[in-house]
Amino acid sequence: MATHANSLVPLAAPKSVSRVDYGFLLYFSLHMAGFLASTLLMTWGLFVLFFLVLGGFSLDGMIHHLQNMTSRYLAAGPDRIDQFKFTVGVAHVILSTALIFFRRHSILPRDPAARERDA
Repeated sequence: MATHANSLVPLAAPKSVSRVDYGFLLYFSLHMAGFLASTLLMTWGLFVLFFLVLGGFSLDGMIHHLQNMTSRYLAAGPDRIDQFKFTVGVAHVILSTALIFFRRHSILPRDPAARERDA
């Protein structure tokens, strides 16, 4: 097999330089912070809606139930308070998980450069 003196053979494959896109990381972090903040506010809104339903969709009824719960909370012992905090925490985690599941399509930010399907 003959080789030509003028042929160049690369010694190593060219390395691609991997750079971190800090702009996208900041954009994604802000988007995720907004997603989590809105999920937290929705969860608190569901608690308010729960007490509004208990009160018969009236502000007076809701405040009455909250006052009743507050008086029982203040009169409870440490074990009962810990049990109440655990119950509220579990309810909060369940509601947050359900909201994140139903809002999972909005976790990743939209690509502004992508074209709309129906455009």
